[in-house]
Amino acid sequence: MNPLRLSPASLHRALGAWRDTLGGEPLHRELAERLRLLILDGRLPLGARLPSERALAEELGLSRTTVASAYDALRGSGHAASRQGSGTVATLPGPALVPSKPLAEAGLVDLSRASLPASRLVPPALRTAAEELPTFLSGTGYDLRGLPHLRAKIASHYTERGLPTRPEQVMVTLGAQHAIHLLAAALLRPGDRALVEAPTYPHAAEALRLAGARLVTTPVVSTGPSLPDDGVPGPTADGWDAEQFAATLRRATPTLAYLMPVRHNPTGSSMSRATRAAVLAAARDSGTILVIDETTASLDLSGVGPGPAFGDDLDATAAGVVRASETPTNPRGLGRRAAASVVHLGSLGKLFWGGLRVGWIRAEPEIVERCIAARPAHDLGTPVVEQLAAAHLLDAWDEAIAERAEQLRASAFALARLAAEHLPGWVVPPVEGGLAAWAVLPHAASSALAIAAREHGVLIPAGPWFGVDGGAFERFVRIPVTVGLEELERAIPALGAAWAEVSSHLGVGPAGPGRAVELV
Repeated sequence: MNPLRLSPASLHRALGAWRDTLGGEPLHRELAERLRLLILDGRLPLGARLPSERALAEELGLSRTTVASAYDALRGSGHAASRQGSGTVATLPGPALVPSKPLAEAGLVDLSRASLPASRLVPPALRTAAEELPTFLSGTGYDLRGLPHLRAKIASHYTERGLPTRPEQVMVTLGAQHAIHLLAAALLRPGDRALVEAPTYPHAAEALRLAGARLVTTPVVSTGPSLPDDGVPGPTADGWDAEQFAATLRRATPTLAYLMPVRHNPTGSSMSRATRAAVLAAARDSGTILVIDETTASLDLSGVGPGPAFGDDLDATAAGVVRASETPTNPRGLGRRAAASVVHLGSLGKLFWGGLRVGWIRAEPEIVERCIAARPAHDLGTPVVEQLAAAHLLDAWDEAIAERAEQLRASAFALARLAAEHLPGWVVPPVEGGLAAWAVLPHAASSALAIAAREHGVLIPAGPWFGVDGGAFERFVRIPVTVGLEELERAIPALGAAWAEVSSHLGVGPAGPGRAVELV
């Protein structure tokens, strides 16, 4: 397979505002550090071919010597390699095919993932599944739809939340990320527009891009305190601007919109009923398919479930249950109202355990059939034993919500205490649900912080990782509350030390230039 070739313009966009992030360091070092960060947090795929020194120098307005020195520094640290016929490609240091040491063993705290360890409910469900497995061994084990009794339980889950659902409207997948890939393959053509929130779940945007979509965005903000005087958007009633969303749909007419309306990742915001109604109406008018990701919806510190399902108050016609013969068809063969369907994604990964690769798509049968038709190019079915375990875990959904609420509360309270002590000038909104706090920095240096934090033993993604271009969200950083208390006790003081170092390089105080410390 030919390596991905990065154009100078695309790499320039990914770099964002990279100059002077290290406070007067030589340009080649600043460029090398920013490229290294892009490689480490996955924004530059491994094996991707970097632009030639001359082409990148012309794009960035630098001397070729500066770019050559930056590439040399990357090769020296093992983050780039020169390969005959492929130029300079992105790599990671260390021998190939040798498992790395666990991060904890290496003395690192990993804040790059917002995921919990396995629920205590997982082991008994797996043991019961193993006992039930012999009943299914006479079959082939290949099933593109999912086990009938599991699909029936998932359908009941939505029906109980106010959205009547039949088993034929459900397809079992290898987690929610797999579901996003299937939907993108089934519903998008190269060049179609797809709307995502900004910020958003990075791997969802990546899946849509891989399907050839052109991304447009709608903003989401944390509903906690903000810093309007410093240019950070103030809070809306619930974090979304419904009017701007509708205007974007009218202007761009995207084929689909990927949304996380309950406990949004990374802001933690949740849509009000009024915003939901406005979003549904706008999607219906534009013929846009709404893809509703609820993988974090049940993670609420109050221990209360996610409430009514998105679209529960729609009648069948508004939800897209219309025969194709009743309406003009669009190029995908879906009726216009059918194209305004609401598709739901769910998963066991966040609530129970990421190691259980079981998720699902809930949609109208026509969309489900399209996803099933697209699936063999990706895989041939979800493992049977994991589906059997999933059926039992669905019966323990409320119990899992209570268990996770207790765990998240402890970490959220610890984060608030530690942030007040070690992160002067940061605004760390109180966590009410979801997996993380979307913290606001005193000044725009998230990428510089991510680089410095690694030297202090903390892995944390830069804010731009959650955007769709390189320059956005330098004022933000996501701090997960899914790690243990001991890890938080190590990580937050280390982040404070890293921030003090970054602030010193930039010539400002840790709390930012000319502003008082603000603690939440």
